[in-house]
Parts: sequence; structure tokens; C-alpha cells
Amino acid sequence: MTSLMKGRVGKALAPRARIARVIVAAACAGLFTTACDVHGISDPGTLSAIVISPNPQTLAVNATQQFTAVGTDFSGAKVAISPVWTIATGGGTIGTSGMFTAGTATGTFTATVTATSGGRTATATVIVTPGPLATIVVTPNPATLAIGAAQQYVAVGKDAGGNVVPFTPTWSVVANGGTISAAGLFTAGSVAGTFANTVQASSLGIKGTATVTVTPGALATIAVTPNPIALNVGLAQQFTAVGKDANGNVVALTPVWSVAAGGGAIATSGVFTAGTVPGTYTNTVVATSGGISGSATVVVTAGALATITVSPNPVSLQVGAAQQFTAVGTDAAGNIIPITPVWAAVASGGSIDLSSGVFTAGNTPGTYTNTVRASVGTVAGFATVSVTPGGVSSLTVTPNPATVQTAGTVTFSATAKDAGGNVVPSTPVWAVVNGGGTINANSGAFVAGTTAGTFANTIKATANGISSFATVVVTPVLTTIVVAPNPVIVLANGTQQFAATGRDASGNTFSITPVWAVVNGGGTIDPNTGLFTAGNTPGTFTGTVRATSGSTAGFATVTVTNVVPTLATITVTPNPASLAINTTQQFNAVGRDGNGNIFVITPVWSVVNAAAGTINPATGLFTAGGAAGSYPATVKATVGLISGTADVTETAVAVAPLIDLGQAALNGIMAATAVTCAGPLGTINANVSISPGGALSGFPPCVITGAQHLADATAANDQIALTSAYNQLAAQPCGTTITADLGGTTVLPGVYCAGTTIGVTGTLTLNGNGNSNANFVFKAGTGLTTAGNVVLINGAQAKNVYWLVGSSATLGTGSQFQGNIITLTSITMVDNATLIGRALARQGAVTLGTGNVITLP
Repeated sequence: MTSLMKGRVGKALAPRARIARVIVAAACAGLFTTACDVHGISDPGTLSAIVISPNPQTLAVNATQQFTAVGTDFSGAKVAISPVWTIATGGGTIGTSGMFTAGTATGTFTATVTATSGGRTATATVIVTPGPLATIVVTPNPATLAIGAAQQYVAVGKDAGGNVVPFTPTWSVVANGGTISAAGLFTAGSVAGTFANTVQASSLGIKGTATVTVTPGALATIAVTPNPIALNVGLAQQFTAVGKDANGNVVALTPVWSVAAGGGAIATSGVFTAGTVPGTYTNTVVATSGGISGSATVVVTAGALATITVSPNPVSLQVGAAQQFTAVGTDAAGNIIPITPVWAAVASGGSIDLSSGVFTAGNTPGTYTNTVRASVGTVAGFATVSVTPGGVSSLTVTPNPATVQTAGTVTFSATAKDAGGNVVPSTPVWAVVNGGGTINANSGAFVAGTTAGTFANTIKATANGISSFATVVVTPVLTTIVVAPNPVIVLANGTQQFAATGRDASGNTFSITPVWAVVNGGGTIDPNTGLFTAGNTPGTFTGTVRATSGSTAGFATVTVTNVVPTLATITVTPNPASLAINTTQQFNAVGRDGNGNIFVITPVWSVVNAAAGTINPATGLFTAGGAAGSYPATVKATVGLISGTADVTETAVAVAPLIDLGQAALNGIMAATAVTCAGPLGTINANVSISPGGALSGFPPCVITGAQHLADATAANDQIALTSAYNQLAAQPCGTTITADLGGTTVLPGVYCAGTTIGVTGTLTLNGNGNSNANFVFKAGTGLTTAGNVVLINGAQAKNVYWLVGSSATLGTGSQFQGNIITLTSITMVDNATLIGRALARQGAVTLGTGNVITLP
């Protein structure tokens, strides 16, 4: 009851009390500065201040703190308040009840917690400190270090809010890569690689890591693989190069590839292709980077057997002869591969030892193409065998007998056979031994003479020491009939005996029995005897007397006259006459009247110049004297006071050359393979013949004035003649041995020999000693070399000088040479060298420089 009353009284008095306090307060505000709060004895005064506690307050991040605010009046009495809580400067958040939650940012947040009530405000400071260690971050991360290099690591600790938390880490290496000190100094090890999370800093169970990449050191070695490697020729192989540092760590590189010792070729990519020559090529494949190299050895081996070559091929064997064959196996690149072939004779021709390869020719001559076979598996090689007959035992000349007209031609051939009757190849030498004509010693071409008759066994063929003969019957052929006298003067009603002489193409008398006739008037004639009787009418009857034999006829002109004719001129034939000394010549004389008609005479013959010779005074047969020369008007025919004369030229007897080249003598150059001329002003004043080759170059600008025979039948025959000449010269017995260079010497006719090379440096003088037929033969075993000239004196002639060379000849620059050069191999004329003679090469070429001139002797 009492409490209830107190409450009602209090409520009743409360407004009044508040009013009284306001008044008092206002009064005090104006009069006093302190202790002016007026209130009742038991009630608080007006809110004067607010105090927040705790203040200041230190909190870890995210921690909470209940703040309280106490209001007081001026007397310090508590005044109940319900403050509004706010945050002024950060540091966290606060609820309506004053519950503060620290934020994640550390620091001192001065007067940040604010409590406001009744216009009064109070603040409190909050210090936010880091929370417990939550993470550790190690830096740098990642780090790349060379082997042996050092790196200082730093560990930063943070709380859950990311605030740095000071701590002292414990360092360690947990995944290799190097070592680390207690202070965090890391030293890279010797093994390159990436070591993930290997550097570790820890504290109170919290760990932080960092990754280290250890890079290799400088390139120290390069290893090339594969090494060694064996490859067949032509095969390819990819090579690789691995670089390493001094500790064996792989160092990335881009090598430059090369081949140092042969064996093949290599691409920039390192692909090597083996060459074609087998062998061991040590350290040939090279990979280089900077100054460091590595190499590999390649063994190139032969490929599979591709071909077999049998030799000799072809081969010519006489029947029954033996020949050792050999077989060489090669791969596709031509490298020799050892083989043991199986031998066989697959196309006859003989037999062969299956293991040794010795072939024995059979008895039947012929060419057996690819008969010798050497095989290994499916690969085979072959050789051709020509089986030839044995030695010559008989020689048969055909045709025999041969009938040929005067001056006609026929070519003889000779067949050589062995004892078994097989034909043996031969090159006979032909000769005429019993008259009847002439024959080419090489070709067998016979030209009948002008004398008809049977020439028994006159054709002789000789081969390999065997000779055979043939008979020639030379028959005349009527080609002309000469009627004499012609023209003739006959008195009217007088008679004239005519005669008819038949002749062949060579002028030889041909026996005939003519049929006579008068075809153009003037008289009559006995058809059998040729006795002509003139008519009564004078005149000239051209070609009226005819003598016929078969289809051939001759005529004579008759002049019928009433006046007796007189001799006016005498004509002597032949005029001029040419004959050798000490030989004979039949002269004839024809008389004519003043009109040119034949006047029958019987002259007296004489010789005006007795040195020319003598003559039969009745017949006109002249015999030449022994002195060559020209004798004008020396043969004289006389009738009464009328005379006629003829000139006579007498020559010395011709001497056959030492070597008869036949038609080949027309050649200034002969070669077996080729003739070349380097430049202008080169002139060959003769024929050129090449056989069996036919290569001619440099013409033009060089000039050939004669004919060219290139690999034709004429050239082939020329080579036969050249071979014969070579052999004949080789057979000449030596007279003088040459021991020094011939330059600067004078030599007489003879045969001079040298075992090796003959040199002519300077001038060589050849003294004919007054004999124009003197021969000079120089035989060189190997070569002829000139740097000088050849001079001929006292009748020596270039046509009679022979240079026989066992190998090749060279005429030096500007050399002026003379004679016939016959070599086994080749001839070279250097610039401006000249030759009066012939350059004849049996088996090789003739080569000219510039300005060379060759003139036949």
C-alpha cells in the first residue's frame, strides 16, 4: 500500500519536479559554471555525459567486445540511457546492443566506437591486432636458377584476414633441387629440373612453399646417336644430337649438321644419306653448337648384288683354245661385291669349267653371243665368244682363171682356210708375177695391160706365209678400125690398095677381116681385098671407102684427079715422144701433097742429135741413149728434099718408193679415231682419211683441199695400206743407233734407231749425197718430239724420209718438218708447225693447233 502510494505520488510530482529542474538548470546555466544540477534528493539529474567502456580496447581481428555506455548528469549521477551505437572510423562493426566485432584490418581506430543518446555522444578507441598465423607465403615463387646459384627466400606470415603476422620460419628443402640455410638462403644443386614446392617455410604447423627450376649449365658435350651405324649404300638414317652440361644435364640445342670424313651427305634436319662408296667413315657425322661438337661413325656397306660383269667380253679364240673368264659382282652403285659364281656355256661355242670359269673353244667357228654365263642366284652376267679358225694352211684365189679385156678391171679375192677347212680371216698381199697388168697390193684390184694373151699364174696372193696363184687371160676388144691411106689422091681410072687395122681401147692391134665398100662415090672397091678403082669424075669423096667388122667401121677419103700429085710435107709421129733412157720407140711418117692428101712415101730415118740415141733408117725404130734430157727435132724422116722431125724427151728409170702406200699416198693426214684443228690458217693440201672412226672437227675454219674419207671403204683400205707400211718400216734392219738429240747434226741416207724417244732440237740436215732416190728411215721406240727444223740437201727428197714412232709424235711450235710421220698412236702439231710430208696415225688421233700447213712431198 505504501509502495503503491509512493509510486502515485512520484508520478504526480514528477512533471512538476522536471519543470523545477529545468528552471533551476537554466538559472544555473546563466549564473554558475559548475554544480548547478538541481534535482531531487532521489532522482538523477539531466544527462550530461556518456562514458563508453572499455576504452581503449585491443582486439584481435574478428574478435568481439561488448561495449557499454553509462550516462551521468552534472553531479555524476548515473542517468539511464539507451544509446545508439555507431562506428565512426572503422575497425569493425557494432550491433544495437553495443556488441562490437573487430574487422580484418589491423590498426588503431581512434574514437571509432560511438554511443549517442539525448544529444550526448561518447567514443571509444579500438586497437585491432592481427589474428593467429593462418598462411605463409614464400617468395620468390617460382624461381629459376642455374646450377650452383644462390637465392635468398623470404617468408611472410598472415592471419586469416591477410594481415602480416610476424613469425620466425623454419626453412627446409622437401623435394630436392638444392639446399637452404636457416636464414632462407637457397643454393641450387647439380641436377637440372623443376622441383615443385621444394623450398618450405613452416611455423606452428603452418607451411608455405616455393617451386625452383634449376637450369643446366653451359653446353659441355654433344652426343650423336646412333653411333656407330651401318648403312647400305643409298640408305638414309635420322641422327639426333643431345647436349649436356658438365654435370650431365641435358642442354637444349639446335645443332648444325655436317659430314667431316665422307661417306654420304646430311641434311640440316640430321637425315644422313649413305654414299655409293663402302667403307668405315670414322666420326664423319658431326653435330656442332657454338664451339662444341659431337660425332658419329658410319659404316657404309655394299648393297645387294645387282650386276655381274664377265670379262674379257667379247673375246676371240681359235678353235680348241682356252680362255680364263672372271666375274665381278657389283651393287646398284657399282661397288664390288665378292661372289662365287656358277659358270655355264649357254649358247654353245665350247665348254666351260663350272667352278673355275676356264672356257675351251669348240671346233665350229662362229660368234656365240652371250654364251659364257656367270650367275649367283637370279643375277647373271654374260660374255660373247667368237670362235675363229686355226692358222692358215691353204689360200684360194678367185676368179681363176680370170678373163678380162685389155685395160679392163677385175678384183681378185683370196680365201684362207685352216687344216679343217674353216675360213680364216686374212689380209693377203697381192702381186703380179708373170705380167698381164697391175694389181693393188692391198685390195686385189687388177687392171689388165694393153697386151692380150694368157698370163699363167700371174696373180699371187700371200697371207701368213702361204701363197696362191691365179691365171689371167687378157682379150682384146675391137673399138676402132683405121683405114689407110687416108686421105689419098688417086688418078682417074687408077687403083689404090686400102688396108684396115683393128685396134682395142688401148690402141693394140686387133685382128680383123674387114668387109669393104664405097659409100660416097668416087669409084669401086673389091669387098674382100680392099682394092679401090677410081672413076672418071674428078673430085673429093669424103669418107667414101669403108671397112667394116661387126658393128665397127672405119673410113677413108679419096680425091680423084687427072693431075699427078707431088709430095709437099712429111709428118712424124709421135711428136713429142717421151720415153725412158735405153728404151725404144717406133716412129711413123705420113706424106701429104699440097692439098693435104696423103702421099704414099718410103722415108729414110735419121737422128739429128746423136746424144739422143739411134734409129733404124728403114723402119723408124728409135733406141734412146743413156742420158736423160730433151732433144728437140732430133728424129728425122726424109724423102728427097722433103723432111719431117719429132722432139724426144728421155727420162731416167723411175725407182719404186721404199714403202708403197698405194692410194693412201694421196692422204696428208690419216687417223684411226679423229682429226681436229684448233684455229684458222690451218691448211691440209691433200686428202684426209679416218677409219674406223670418223670424227672431223675444226674444218672450217681450217681447210682441206683434197677429198675426205670418213669411216668409208676407201678409209678402211687406206688403214690396211698404212698397217702394211708400218710393218715394213719396222722390219727395216737398224744401221745406226741414236744416242743423242738429232738437232744440229747432218746425216746420210740409212736406217737410224732409238729405243725410246727421238728428239729434234735445232736443225737436222739430211744429205742425199747426190742421189734423189736416197732413203732416210728414223725408228723411235716410243715418241718423236721436235723443237726444230728438217733441211734437205744434195738431192734428198721429203717423199723418201720416214719417221716410224712406236707411240706418239709432237711437232713443236713453229717447227718446219719434212718426211712421212707414221705413228702407232697419235700425232700432235703445235701452233704454226708445218709439214712437207704426211701425218699418219694408226690407232689414235691427229690434233692440229693454229696455222698448221701440211703439203704432200
